[in-house]
Parts: sequence; C-alpha cells; structure tokens
Amino acid sequence: VNLDPNKLASYGIPLSKVKSAIKQSNNDVGGRLLEISEMEFMVRGLGYIKNIDDLKKVSIGHSPTTGTPVYLENVATIDLGPELRRGIADWNGEGETVGGIIVMRFGENAIDVINKVKQRLDELKTSLPDDVKIITSYDRSELIDAAVDNLKTTLIEESVIVAIIIIIFLLHVRSSLVAIFTLPTAVLAAYVIMKYQGINANIMSLGGIAIAIGAMVDAAIVMVENAHSHMVHEQEKPDGEKRPHWAVILESAKEVGPSIFYSLLVITVSFLPVFTLEQQEGRLFKPLAFTKTYSMGMAAILAVTIVPILIGFFVRGKMRHEDENPLTRILAKVYHPVVDFVMNKRWYVIGTAVILIIVTIFPYKKLGSEFMPPLYEGDLLYMPTTLPGISVTKAKELIQQTDRIIKTFPEVESVFGKIGRAETATDPAPLSMVETTIQLKPKEEWREGMTVDKLVEELNSAIQIPGLTNAWTMPIKTRIDMLSTGIKTPVGIKISGPDLSVLQKIGKEIEQVAKTIPGTRSVYAERSAGGNYVDFEINRDAIARYGLSINDVQDIIMSAVGGMNITKTIEGLERYPVNLRYQRDYRDNIESLKRVLVPIPGGGNVPLVELADLQIKKGPPAIKSENARPNAWV
Repeated sequence: VNLDPNKLASYGIPLSKVKSAIKQSNNDVGGRLLEISEMEFMVRGLGYIKNIDDLKKVSIGHSPTTGTPVYLENVATIDLGPELRRGIADWNGEGETVGGIIVMRFGENAIDVINKVKQRLDELKTSLPDDVKIITSYDRSELIDAAVDNLKTTLIEESVIVAIIIIIFLLHVRSSLVAIFTLPTAVLAAYVIMKYQGINANIMSLGGIAIAIGAMVDAAIVMVENAHSHMVHEQEKPDGEKRPHWAVILESAKEVGPSIFYSLLVITVSFLPVFTLEQQEGRLFKPLAFTKTYSMGMAAILAVTIVPILIGFFVRGKMRHEDENPLTRILAKVYHPVVDFVMNKRWYVIGTAVILIIVTIFPYKKLGSEFMPPLYEGDLLYMPTTLPGISVTKAKELIQQTDRIIKTFPEVESVFGKIGRAETATDPAPLSMVETTIQLKPKEEWREGMTVDKLVEELNSAIQIPGLTNAWTMPIKTRIDMLSTGIKTPVGIKISGPDLSVLQKIGKEIEQVAKTIPGTRSVYAERSAGGNYVDFEINRDAIARYGLSINDVQDIIMSAVGGMNITKTIEGLERYPVNLRYQRDYRDNIESLKRVLVPIPGGGNVPLVELADLQIKKGPPAIKSENARPNAWV
C-alpha cells in the first residue's frame, strides 16, 4: 500500500488511522452457536482480506466536504510487490535461483540421510512442472564414500604387503593367512562396538582404524615367526625326542604371547588422554580415539586367543631354516656389522643421537601450527568479502559476475553463489558476505598437470574486482573454522576494545602490514564502523510546540519511510503481508525525506524537517563481541 501524503492531508486523515483501518478490516470472528429448527448452526463473521480489491475497499474515513466515504484506493496505489531483500542466490552466473539446505539431526548417519534425501527428491521431481528442476549444488556423500573406499584400500594393501613379507622371509604361504585374518577380524569387531555405541563411520572414526592397522598385524607376525622358529628347531631333533605339533605351538605362544598382549595393551591405552578433550577438540578427536582403542584392543585379544589356534592349523609341514633363505643371509650380512659397530661405539652413538635431537629443536620452532590439517574435500568454497553498505542491486550484479567467471574453468562442474542471507535466524550473513559453492569435476577430467593449488591460483587471478577481497577454502573446513573461532578464513586476527572506531582504525593498519607478509594471498579488515546510516535527530522542543511525542514522529519514520508489515492476507494456505509506506517519490532521497508530512493533533501537517535534523553518518553495520568486549576481525 503506497500512500500519497498529499491526498491524506487533503482529507485530514492521519497515517495512524490508515494503519488502524487496515488492521480492523482483516479479521474473521465467531458468534458461538444458533439453534434453528432443531439444528445447530455456528455463527461466523467473515472479514478476511482475500485480494487487492478487498484492500482497495477498506474505508479509512469520510470526506470533510462531501461526507462520502474515503476508501484506501482514493489515497494510495495498491499492488503486489516483493518483500525487502537481504540476499540473492545465483546458479552458474546464469541468473537468480531458489536454494535450500538439508539440516541433519544431531547424531544421525550422514550417508543414510543423504541417500534418503536423494530418494525423496527423485520422487518430488515427477510432480514438478517441466520448467522447474531440482539440482544438487553440494553433495557430501562423495567425500564420505572416498573415506570409506580409502580404508578398504588400506586394508587390502596392508594384507597383501603382510602376506608378501611373510612369504618372502619364511618361505611359507599358509603362514601369511594367519596375519591376514587378524586385520579384517579386528576391524569388524571394532565396527560392532561402534554400531552399539552409536559412532558413525566418518573421516575421524575411520582414521582411527587406519592409524591402528599398522600395529594390529604386528602381534600375528611375531607369533607366526616365533612358531616357525620353534618348529624348525623341533625338526632338527631325533624322531624319538620330537614333541606333538600342538605342544610346540603352545610353547611358542606362551613364550611371546604375554609380552605381545601387554605391548598391544600399552598402545591401546595410549589414546586415553584424548578422551579428556572437551568442546570442539573432544567432539572431533574422540571418535578417532574410540575406534583406534577398539581396534588395538581386539587385536590384543585375538593375539592370545584365535591366532595361536590358527597357527596350529596353518603353520604345518616342513619349515626351512632362516639360513636357507638367500634374502635373509644378505640382510644378516648387512645387519650384523652395523649392530657390532653400534654396540662397540655405544657412547658415540648415544652422543650423536642426543646432538641430532638438539639440532632438530631449531627447525621445530619454525614449524607452523593449525587446528586441522588441510583435507581436499573434492569441492571449493569461495567466500569473498565486500565493503559494508553494498546495495542489493550491486550485490546481484557482483554475484552473477563472479559465478560466470568461475564457471568458465573446465575443472568446474557447477557454481552456486549466495550473497547476503535467507529470511531465517540460522543465517545471519550481511550483504557484504558471499558464499559460493564450487563443485569440481573428477580429477581425471582436469587439464593435464592441474592441481588444486594451481586451480585456486588461476581462479584468484581471474577474479580481481575492486572492493572485493577473495578468500578460497573448502566447505567443511570453513564450517569447522567458523565454529571454532568465528572467522571464516584459516588465519585471522581478533582485536578487542571498547571503541569501535578505534578498532576499525587498528584493523586497517594491520591490514596494510599483513599484506606485506610473504605467503599472504589477501587481507581484509572488517569495517566495524563502516555502515551507512541516515539518522533522524528528533528535536524535542520542536515536537513539543506541535503537541507531538517522540513516538508520533518515529511512527512516521517506521511506517511511512521504512515501510511496515501491519497485517497478513489469508488466501487458503498462502499468507501475504500487507506493507504500508509512502509512495517512492516521497522517500527516495534526502530532500524528499525532509518534506515527509507528519500529522499534528489539532489538524494539519508539518514537514519532518521542522521536527528533526537529517544527517548521513557512519556506524557499525554489525557488532561482534567476545567475552563481553566489542571485536574487530582481520
């Protein structure tokens, strides 16, 4: 509803009366019950606004000259229009699109949820119009599947390597089956415990199993080799002195079994301090510690239970002495001189080791540190930042321009850009914040010699727009960074203090210094006091002379200038807000705002400039705080 203040003034109708009339003309009521001819009827008073014509016929008063009713259509133009926009979504730089996210409940299995969502989306597609499509802009299941496949590959590789090593050194094929059995069995047992504990198979939990794989197989290898040695020694005895096969196996198992069990147990409990971690660190690393502990624990149990039995069944027949193996003889010739030298010159060796440890302190101090090591997730996230105060029109132009440039790269599958925020409290992003999700093609389809780092460098070089500070990262890494520190980039600086203007000044100085640091791709100091404001400084003496209150003037500023949703139309399942404000010609610049009319109690109107001073000022576009102190971030 776009009001004409001059027409309102001519009829002597204040803005407050228009607001009240619209609200009071949009309602349904109940009149309880009425009994007619032994039947019960419910009484209703129907008055909901259902369309524009109903709004036009809202009576807001009477003409002072003719006494005829004054309808809303006599003082305003009424039409359908958009809500105030604070965000834009774009697809591949081709134009605006509608985007949505799937929010998973805490503790749910991500891959199961994703598969169910895909299934439901396929069902929805059949009911959509021909020109409407649902396209996935980010799919985390590919990363999860890659992590699971990596664990499978690691298990297979470890099993094959263990088998080859045992065959080469023991020259006995069946012996390798014992060690191969230990790996998948211990992993499966760890999976069973994970299932009942509710731990999902994610990168961290699978990483714990991957870490444990190398040590899990050691026990089986040692016990197989020891049983092999005992059997060779038994073969050399006369026939009358030879013991039964299972007695030899039992003796070999007793010899090394306790030591192996306790050594694996020590490794198992080595991760117990991880369980004391709290907050983000605890939630991140506890699944890894759980799965590694379970895997090592099961390997320790298997080493003293099923492994000796398997050795008894598989390690049979004639065993060759280690001297019969040419590879063993070669390695022994190399090994023995080294051991003899180390033992004879033990103090020199110990002194050399101590010196090497001391020397490594210097490069160790030069090492950097970060919360999480970089992980290639298969997709990129482009999160540039603009200076505060950008308009929606310019934001739309900017997001389409950057998305179109990114889509031209042959390695890019799709580009989904978002600037600003959706109308939800879960996404408090300003218009100066851009989030562009870049789906990449499989590496097999990339240009020859192209790497992720080179691709990011080329993308960064292609997008050099004044006022836009680039930041390239990955989706999951960014979420972890923002959850742990609040800052979306891997490296950031927080400045705290009471005065936002001083914080902004210090931030700009740090920005200039940080640009000169080697390895810095881009730097941006958030303008904590860089927002644009049109301030109405209400003159209390002036409004008192006209019999007005602060609320009377502010009501005009909120409703007539800013526009206010005063009610909603009920149209079936649809709801549309009714927005009331002055026509654009009366509020599109400072001079027009000064001439906005404010009704006074005794009749008549007074221009807003007579009641308030209008000033354009700089102020905080948003206020960040940490530990109850304002912050500025670089």
